[in-house]
Amino acid sequence: MTDTAHPDSAAVAPPPTRFNFAAHLLEVNAVRHGKAAFVDDMGALSYGALDERVRRMAAGLRAAGLRREERVLVLMLDCNDWPVSFLGAMHAGLVPVAVNTLLTADDYAYMLEHSRAQAVLVSGALLPTLTAAMTRSDHEVGTVIVSRAQAPLRGAPPAGSPPQAEEIEFEAFLQAQAPAAKAAATDADDPAFWLYSSGSTGRPKGTVHSHANPYWTAELYGKGVLRLREDDVCFSAAKLFFAYGLGNALTFPMSVGATTLLMAERPTPQATFKRWLGGVGSLKPTVFYGAPTGFAGMLADAALPDRGAVALRLVSSAGEALPADLGERFKRHFGVDIVDGIGSTEMLHIFLSNRPERVRYGTTGWPVPGYRVELRGEDGGPVNDGEIGDLFIHGPSAAMMYWGNRAKTRDTFQGGWTKSGDKYVRNDDGSYTYSGRSDDMLKVGGIYVSPFEVEATLVQHAAVLEAAVIGKEDDTGLVKTKAFVVLKPGASADEAELKAFVKDRLAPFKYPRYIEFITELPKTATGKIQRFKLRDLETGAG
Repeated sequence: MTDTAHPDSAAVAPPPTRFNFAAHLLEVNAVRHGKAAFVDDMGALSYGALDERVRRMAAGLRAAGLRREERVLVLMLDCNDWPVSFLGAMHAGLVPVAVNTLLTADDYAYMLEHSRAQAVLVSGALLPTLTAAMTRSDHEVGTVIVSRAQAPLRGAPPAGSPPQAEEIEFEAFLQAQAPAAKAAATDADDPAFWLYSSGSTGRPKGTVHSHANPYWTAELYGKGVLRLREDDVCFSAAKLFFAYGLGNALTFPMSVGATTLLMAERPTPQATFKRWLGGVGSLKPTVFYGAPTGFAGMLADAALPDRGAVALRLVSSAGEALPADLGERFKRHFGVDIVDGIGSTEMLHIFLSNRPERVRYGTTGWPVPGYRVELRGEDGGPVNDGEIGDLFIHGPSAAMMYWGNRAKTRDTFQGGWTKSGDKYVRNDDGSYTYSGRSDDMLKVGGIYVSPFEVEATLVQHAAVLEAAVIGKEDDTGLVKTKAFVVLKPGASADEAELKAFVKDRLAPFKYPRYIEFITELPKTATGKIQRFKLRDLETGAG
């Protein structure tokens, strides 16, 4: 079964062959010289100032000796210097590699070696971790540019360590060069940037995207589905180094000339509410992008704002499937639907989504115009409506490759189709319901059981904050479902009560045979549940 969104909705002109995405965004906003493009905790950055600083960054990187298509690691907290760094590298024809700010020195050592980055743009707070990574890595970095450095520059390197890079303060680096007169003459299909996948096991994969790819996601989803406006104030809980956050807080708002609030700190309920209530620059977000885990935490927080105190007109969710009960409770409180969708690092942003004007909770919605989706069975052929199948996507924003990983590239990118690793069911109205990751699906008594379906049912219980389901072998070696449950603060429930709750709502074979109460679920930095850690906990491994 193949599903294609209505073709008339996808009538978007492609970018020209000669195309630099950073230059494109600057050109789109040339008429908004004095308008705030980004606002962080330190102040506002106008579109005019952004244009100048991006072009200064481009000139500075080229003057530092970096050449076309060489990589530049961007290890920065969300702030106004982040878009300057990312777009400045692209403007110069270089390839920024945006990396997660929550990783270890060993992770960054791997990424430096894997990407062969010739320069690093780093927040001062993260400089000690970067320094440790550079000491452990055999790869030599020529230049380190430190944004608002608060940590002192290091002293003499330890004996036997590799040569250390030259460190330059961010503002001094910008002011040392006149703005570049023109952007590098890149093509739409040239490599533009990398994002590392947030895989739950193994080393992350360097996912290479072209200059055209963010153009397509902004046109087809940011404008076509979300219908962002110039007068919007956007705020994303997902950080800029995520594919989801990059679209939410940079490419989408800039494509329409909107303003974005950037937040360096963790997106706790308290930090989020502060910004919803206009606590930064007196700006209240009209568009908020979050994830189900965050929404659950906010709705359970005693400081949840009243509907009239916020200015939200549009709320987006991705990163994991949104339980229907969570969306319905949010809508009852704020009067705004959560528009749930699914995207991936490989496709850059969302390709299957509900609509602001058409939300069916419990589903991930319909294909985004310009994308085709197909559900395939174990034999590789299409499945019928109502049957679980592996989700494949065909669309213009697919990544070019995984750098240095030919086998995985071939397995994921198949003749124009991208294998998502997710299992879905197509419903009678053409919407799609999430059934779990391909490697998380359970067969109980020979029948597929979706962990997400059981989890979504458990969280409907008034005492349950979060739940995660895995397979557990019983004494006979047969697989049964086991649920790990996090209760809301002050709430109580026992195993028998929750089993009965699920039995009343799902087919009898789906209820969890085992339930364990824990204080916190293990998650990736994107908020996805790491079921492999729960499986390790169960078996005593790791």
